[in-house]
Amino acid sequence: MSQSSATEICNLLYRYAEAIDGGRLEDAAALFRHARIEAGAGEPLDADGLLALWRRILVIYPCGTPRTRHLITNPILDIDEEAGTAEARSCYTVLQATDALPLQIIASGRYLDRFARVDGNWRFVARDYRHLDFRGDMSQHLQAGSLRKPTTAH
Repeated sequence: MSQSSATEICNLLYRYAEAIDGGRLEDAAALFRHARIEAGAGEPLDADGLLALWRRILVIYPCGTPRTRHLITNPILDIDEEAGTAEARSCYTVLQATDALPLQIIASGRYLDRFARVDGNWRFVARDYRHLDFRGDMSQHLQAGSLRKPTTAH
């Protein structure tokens, strides 16, 4: 059974969240191998730059994960089947629980993504991480001093 373009694109959004929450940063970065990422810190990043940023700023616990749950909701898709391009706006909510932090929402914002068909499959070609709308206690999620500006790549 073939999947619709909308399902394939939404699955990319969800695979990203699943990989980040599983501590599989390399898998998450690989989803962006065709993309340019705006993270709010100068020039756009490629997948390798994004992976380096995550490794520098994220706290990974002994269990191998950041002890988070990224919920991706409200995807609004604009798909041009003929051109093989698409845009998506979605919301994210990040929950976290650690030994020092009871389960709570630590961040919420919006992802602005662009996609293209590459070799017959939908791929991220751009993501804008600069829309962090609400910030909670991220002290257990980000390395000390890594959140100097009000934006971060989640």
